[in-house]
Amino acid sequence: MANPLTNKNILITGAGRGIGKRLAMGLAAKGARVGLLARSKAEIDLAKLEIEHAGGQALHLRADVRELDQLQAAAERMRVHWGSIDILIAAAGIQGPIGPFLETSPKAWCETIETNLFGVMNSIRAVLGPMIERRNGKIIVLSGGGSLTPRPSFSAYAAAKTGMVRMVETIAVEVNDHNVQINCMAPGGSYTSMTDEILHAGDKAGWKEIDDATTIRTTGGVQTDRQVQLAEFLASEASNHITGKLVHVNDDWKKLLRSTVNPELFTLRRVMKI
Repeated sequence: MANPLTNKNILITGAGRGIGKRLAMGLAAKGARVGLLARSKAEIDLAKLEIEHAGGQALHLRADVRELDQLQAAAERMRVHWGSIDILIAAAGIQGPIGPFLETSPKAWCETIETNLFGVMNSIRAVLGPMIERRNGKIIVLSGGGSLTPRPSFSAYAAAKTGMVRMVETIAVEVNDHNVQINCMAPGGSYTSMTDEILHAGDKAGWKEIDDATTIRTTGGVQTDRQVQLAEFLASEASNHITGKLVHVNDDWKKLLRSTVNPELFTLRRVMKI
């Protein structure tokens, strides 16, 4: 039985390292053609080589998500090369300043918002129009810690990710009638360069973040296979009834395969008792 992603064209931002690269390699192994987008030519060249060595298909696309014109040019190159962009996975992001709010740099705050929020906005803009015209498309945006609960010492990251989730919810409503689904995926804690940044920050990060990062460095965190499985579901037609949601890798998301979703679940909305 053919995999539902066979010959699907997936554009992945932040594909040079970390979770973006792991998703790229995992989805390429399932038959998808993967466009690797990142700022570092060396990183995406290596990712492309690894995917092709494993028998997959990949295209390297050097671009900065903060620059809309660069993203649009990269998306057009991918469409010319493979005919379309069926799926976008927006995984590019930075951790931003670590420490108490008043000790963080306003400039670093702006840089974090620019990459983690505006970068996602630019990525969506680069692919959404043609998806609407074709009446077919999937967009998956990677969420992160702080989008549903406070994250002390990571205020810029948390604010950007929270804004990103609400942006996704809003766009999902706007494009719902065009057969385009857009969701957020929380991949859970995995060992990446961000883990090392937390450990290097020491006391500024707070004891809980240090404990969590130490555990992730020791264990590797969430297994890549689990992240790939959730991304595969959200990228496939099996999730056509799911849009505007934030699904965590630790959620019992397989229940969503055959059921609709209560409008109040998997969102930023709060349930209040009066």
